[in-house]
This record gives sequence, C-alpha cells and structure tokens, in this order.
Amino acid sequence: MVTDPTLSLAQLVSAPTVWNYAIAPDSQTAAVIWDKPGQHHLYLVPLSGAGRPRRITRGVESAASPSFSPDGTRLVYAQDYAGDEHYDLFIYDRRTGLTRNLTPDSPDEIINPDARWSPDSRYLAYVSDCSGRFAAYVRAADGSEPPRRVTQHDYSDIHAEWSPDGQHLAVSAWTEGQETWVFIVPAALGSLAEPFPLAGPGGPIDAALAAWSPDSRRLAVLSNAAGINGIQIFDLPTRRLAQLTPNTHEASDPAWSPDGQQIAYTWNVDGEVSLRVHDFRDGRAHALQAGPGVHSRPRFAPDGQALLALHNGPRHPGDLWVFDLRRGLEKARGRALTNWLPKSLDRQALAAPRLVNWPSEGLSVPGLLYLPRGLRRAGAGRGRAPAVLWVHGGPTWQFKNEWWPGVQYLVSAGCVVLAPNYRGSTGYSRAFQEANRFDLGGGDMRDVLAGAEFLVEKGYADPRRLGITGASYGGYLTMTALTRHPSVFAAGSAVVPFLNWFTEHDNEREDLQYWDLQNFGDPVRDAGRYREYSPIFYIEDIAAPVQLIAGANDARCPADETQQAADALKDLDVPHEIIIYPGEGHGFLKRANQVDAMRRRMRFLLRHLAPAPAYQPRRPRAVR
Repeated sequence: MVTDPTLSLAQLVSAPTVWNYAIAPDSQTAAVIWDKPGQHHLYLVPLSGAGRPRRITRGVESAASPSFSPDGTRLVYAQDYAGDEHYDLFIYDRRTGLTRNLTPDSPDEIINPDARWSPDSRYLAYVSDCSGRFAAYVRAADGSEPPRRVTQHDYSDIHAEWSPDGQHLAVSAWTEGQETWVFIVPAALGSLAEPFPLAGPGGPIDAALAAWSPDSRRLAVLSNAAGINGIQIFDLPTRRLAQLTPNTHEASDPAWSPDGQQIAYTWNVDGEVSLRVHDFRDGRAHALQAGPGVHSRPRFAPDGQALLALHNGPRHPGDLWVFDLRRGLEKARGRALTNWLPKSLDRQALAAPRLVNWPSEGLSVPGLLYLPRGLRRAGAGRGRAPAVLWVHGGPTWQFKNEWWPGVQYLVSAGCVVLAPNYRGSTGYSRAFQEANRFDLGGGDMRDVLAGAEFLVEKGYADPRRLGITGASYGGYLTMTALTRHPSVFAAGSAVVPFLNWFTEHDNEREDLQYWDLQNFGDPVRDAGRYREYSPIFYIEDIAAPVQLIAGANDARCPADETQQAADALKDLDVPHEIIIYPGEGHGFLKRANQVDAMRRRMRFLLRHLAPAPAYQPRRPRAVR
C-alpha cells in the first residue's frame, strides 16, 4: 500500500552530482561540471584531494563540456541560455582569470558543446548547424580567423577529435539507420588527402567515441560491427581493424594511457557498468570498480599515474573518482574527489534493484525491479502493492543501476517500480537495439505492457493500481500507453514528451530530424505510420488521470507538443495537470525547478495510486 515516504524528496533531488570533467595537462587539477550550487557550474578540483574546489562560472546559466588547452593555460566550455541548446563557446584564461565568449554572434546557431583543442592550442574543432546541417568546423581560439568547415558530406556530424600530431580529425556522424561512422578528415587547410570512413572488408563500420593513440597511428572506437557494442582498434597506416573486447557484453568509452600500452573502457553487464583496463603487454583486461552502479568517462591522467572516472549508483549520486596506478593495476585503489551526499540521508534506506526478465513476442525483455522493504509476493489483492512502470527515453538508451531520486522516493512510499529495457534499448545486441526501427511506439510499447503483466502475474503489483511515467521518448511511450491501452494504467505522468510525430519532426533539431528519417520514415511518404503512432490523434480515448510536464525552451521535444495535449484535454472529462516551466529545456537545469517538477510528479502518481482511487476512470472507448 502507499505509505508516507521515508525519504526526503528535496534531499534526493538536490544531492550534488558531477556530470563531466577534464584533466589538466600537468595532472594536478580536474575541471568538473558540478551542480552543487543548484545549477551546472564549472569548478577546478585538485587531484591530490588537498584544498577545496574552486568555482569558475557563476550566474543563472549552466556550463557544460570543459576541455583544457594542451599548453594548460586555458579552458573551453559551453553554455546555453535557458535550456535552449543554442550553446556558445567560452574560453577561460587560467593566467588572468578572464573569460571570453568565442561565439557571441550566433543566436540561431546550434553548437554541439564538445569542442576540442588542436595540439598546438591554437584552434578548436567543434560541430555546428550554421550551414543548415550539423557539420565539423575548425576555428581559431583567439577569434582571429573565421570558422572553416572541414566536412562536406550529406550526413549529420556529431563530434570531432584532433589527432595528437595535429594532422587529422576523427569526425563521427549519423549515417544510415542507427549507424554512426567515423571519418578520418585532413586537418590542414588545402590538403589534397580525401576523407575516408573507418571500414572493414564489408565497407564502412558503425563507429563512435573515437580515441586516438598517443602516436596518432591507431584509433580505438565503440562499434557494434561484431553484433554488440565493443571496442575496435583501427590501424591508420594499414587501415585494418581488430576487435579488442569479447562479444559477451557491451563495452564502451575507450581511453588510451599516455604510453599507448593500455586502454581503459567501461564494461556493461545488464546495466551494472564497471571499468576495465586492457594491458597490451600481458593481453589481460584488469577490472576496477568504485562500487556497485555505473562508471563512465574513464580517462588516464597525462602523467599516467592515475585513472579517473565518474561513478554513481543506487545509493549515491555521481562523483569523480581517481584510481592510483603507481603500484600497478592489481593494487589500484579508488577514492572519491567529490562526495557531498547529505549525511542525514540514510543510504541504507535506498533500494538496490534486482535484474528481471519477462517474455514479449518471443523476446526476453530485461528490466530493473525495485521493491519496497517487506514486500512479499502474495495472492490477488492482499499484500500486493501499487506499481509504477518507469520508462526510459532515447529510445536508443538503457536504464542502468544509477542514482534515480524519483524511483527511490516511490519505493520509500511503498510502490514497486519496474524500469524496462524494451526492444530498441542499448546494452545488449545490435539486433535488439534495432528491433523497433520503423515501429517506434509499437513493439517497444508492447514490451512495457508485458512488464506490467509480469508484475501482476508474479504477485508484486495490484492490477488496479498500475502507474506509468517517463521522460522524452519515455514520455511518448507514457502517452501511447494511456491513449492506445487506456484500461491498463490508473495514472500516467509524461515529462518533456512528444505526442505528434508530424509536428515533432517539423520543429525539432536537424540531427533529430535526420534520425527520424532513418528510423521512422518520411512524414509525407509514410504519413499513415506517422498518424497511427501519434498519441495526439487518440487522446479522446484516455481513461485515466494524466500529467504532462515540459520545458518552454525544449529543442528536442518542443513545449508545443504538451500544449497540443492541453488543448485537447480541456474538453475531456479526465483529470489532468499541465506544467510548462519557463527558462528550461529538455533536461531541467535549475535546482528549484528540478525539485518542484519531481514533487509534482510524485504527488500526482501517489495520489492516484492510493488504495481508494481519487478518481474512478470512465469506461474506455474501444481502442482502434
């Protein structure tokens, strides 16, 4: 039954998290993006652990994606305005303490925030849509030269990475279907060398997250060319590929050691993500782990004496960890450089999930199951709890064993929570990841519904008190569930959702439009599919209370999608709440809004999943 929560929602949501970082060339300092002050800001943190972090950015806007210049004198970082994703690039000079906006005259330009320095610290490579399509550019860091476009293909670029010798850029781009390719592009102006994609015997391979070896002769990339995401090594002189990691589980995020003798990467086993370091000298993969949960962004310190990574888990938010390598990998021990979880928050009261699977149309669908303390599986009615299906976004993404404040709060209030990794999720095989192409909102939705049936059949959940919630694509599936399967759920909360494939495609970013065309079809040629899978056209079939939460400046799922639902729901006899936050985008960045949105979301779900329903659903119309 729903009980008074034992955890403080404000404490859970407000727990400071490190989102990104970079290491200074002298291996003494890390630049971190930290939300401790209630907004994403840039700090300098001593790697020794001595001394306090020093805050660099202030104001109402959030910082992202720091990168040190190779000479160590400057930092580049990105900053958007009120969540609109129209980033500007800023350069902070460590010698003077002054900050300069490198791209001040770009109000209509979308710049991907991950800018990278040239080895001589004179130029920056980044991706922008200033030409109407996302493409890679090189720009003088002092602003003395106009930006120069370096890719001319018809694909949508994502990121550009300099080779250490400065001769090439590795540019990743969305290409065909869900594939990304990495193109080797000459960096010099006027070069006669032709760009080429990483390729195997069968042609270009899916590749991303390119990491150059220190000698610029090899690239480590994430690739699912072998049927599951793993690490491949591309040798530039011979143009040959070799698989580094086994195909048993997903590997990602490769990083070279300064001497080129080791590669660190992440190792994902059903949403539990640890670190591995492959040593070319003994051919072994050594495991490192700060604790249960998810490790990400492993990076060697430039002096080779430490490995850094982000780590979060069900009982603590994201922190920056450093592993001391001076005594070797076998004796490496980690310590947190940041650790600001309030001492008053009882970590033992936080729930760790268990991995479960259930059948759906011949597939075995995985998910993470959270159970409140003392719950026993029982017969119909007595002993069964309310349950919430927590649906991840993407859809090409995975719900992992991470820090989830809303999930923990629901569990502390007596709810069962199931987070399904439906077909289309990452973390498993390429076939599973691509299984929802041109069926978005179809088979993946049925996997979620099968998860609800699993909870009922196993005796965990009361079938009369099932809720559903999700953000982004998870919000879309939430609205699909409430409109196309109106008798299943007692309530639903959709956060930054879209409901209308036509208007979503028309109004979203160019790179997302490209993805839609490759994975869902053309809105004119495939208009029937676009209409059939759009919840807005079935909103009169909603039978349960519904809540929609949006950001006014969302560039991915524009607030107009939520407003369409608000306009349609006005004339329906269904309880509904519509909240649109000004000054926010796709992921809320202001702490006050994060807390308020989560509080509204939790209250809505718990109110409508209480033992005596606050609202008796009207009889649903037949689903077309």
